[in-house]
Amino acid sequence: MDRSTYGLIAYGLIGPQTDQGSQPTLWWSLIGPGLPVFRGLIHRRIDRIRPPYGHAEDKSSSLWSISFQTSIKQFEALRSICSLSIYSASLTPRVILNVASQSSSAGNSLDSDRQIRHAEPAYSFVGMHCIFDNCRASATIVKFGHMSSNLLAYGASDGSLTICNASEQPSLSHQLKGHSKAITDFDFSSNNQYIASSSMDKTVRVWDVSKGHCMRIIYGVSPQLCIRFHPVNNNLLSVGNGNKEINELNFSTGHVVTKLLFENEITAMDNDHTGQHLFAGDAQGCIYSVKVNSHTGAISRSHKNRSIRSKSPITTVQYRTFSFVARGPVLLACARDGNICFFSVALEVQGYLTLLCSLKLAPRSHNIGASFCPLLSLGKGEFVVSGSEDANVYFYDLTRPKHACVNKLQGHGSTVIGVAWNHGENLLASSDSDGTVIVWKRAQSG
Repeated sequence: MDRSTYGLIAYGLIGPQTDQGSQPTLWWSLIGPGLPVFRGLIHRRIDRIRPPYGHAEDKSSSLWSISFQTSIKQFEALRSICSLSIYSASLTPRVILNVASQSSSAGNSLDSDRQIRHAEPAYSFVGMHCIFDNCRASATIVKFGHMSSNLLAYGASDGSLTICNASEQPSLSHQLKGHSKAITDFDFSSNNQYIASSSMDKTVRVWDVSKGHCMRIIYGVSPQLCIRFHPVNNNLLSVGNGNKEINELNFSTGHVVTKLLFENEITAMDNDHTGQHLFAGDAQGCIYSVKVNSHTGAISRSHKNRSIRSKSPITTVQYRTFSFVARGPVLLACARDGNICFFSVALEVQGYLTLLCSLKLAPRSHNIGASFCPLLSLGKGEFVVSGSEDANVYFYDLTRPKHACVNKLQGHGSTVIGVAWNHGENLLASSDSDGTVIVWKRAQSG
């Protein structure tokens, strides 16, 4: 029997007495060879995942008990699209689910303003690989480690930073606490030994990934808004802040090596692969090319690009080494007003940017991120993936502006803010404003 044909069996509608009174419950188990009957309890409301259903705690039960608050039809709809296998989290309060769906879309309805072409195998998904739901606040940013298939981290608006493993046996490794306000950005060092995080509490913190403790605190005078390790010299940290500066910090000492002043707050940034150029977006929609000395940390402005004319904050800046469309390096920039811009990068002209194409989406109230889809773009087109305020994850082909949306993933129950690929691009992580992080598994092509 193929895994996609596995289903859920409802053992009955009558369950034992719960804290909430005599409430009908459904007992779920997975059928299929070698797969376990679920044990334990779901300690969270899962009505964020459509169709909605609630939870009932019954510590005497050895099976998964889920109270059914809507109707049998909703259960049938859920049963028809997914099968579940569940792992216990090493940090107890929340649960990790492993979900294999028959479809990358959990429904047939399409938004009236979005034309979605038939999904090709290259960007099809088999469903959810796992769900991390330990976070009690908005999960504002999510990233995989450099060149890593499984190492995953996400930061939240309550200042917490969670490190987890998205392998076949998903687990939570560490929950890093120290920031007193929202985490605005973080970055892994090139060897994934350290994480540097920036926060609205005006500090930068450096964390040891394996031990889960804070190694260094660097205090600033304004909110620290974005951060990157230098790709070649990991002793350098670039930090954009609310004081309209980019500071180059010495990782070992925490001292400011040099600083560069701009007209507005620096809200997003990324390095090129050589480490000689830094691309920074500000709060008024400008993107700067900055020259970096990899040895001394000296920085200087090279170019200023004003392609996004709406004066909206830049939420994503992402560099990519090569694109078939541009025949060279490219840059992705997203603004809060919904503009997604795709630039070619002339490294030989100090990182000069040329706008190749752009896409206009609906304006956002959140700082929603986007990411290149490098492997998906090897065939034809130039693909990006983005969160949205309608709780979906969307895939766009920037070379087809009239019919740009090529696929969407449904499963979140609130605004999807962060998106990130792992190395190999077989897993996609997305985080939402309720604190849920879903890791989606891409279908193997060929």
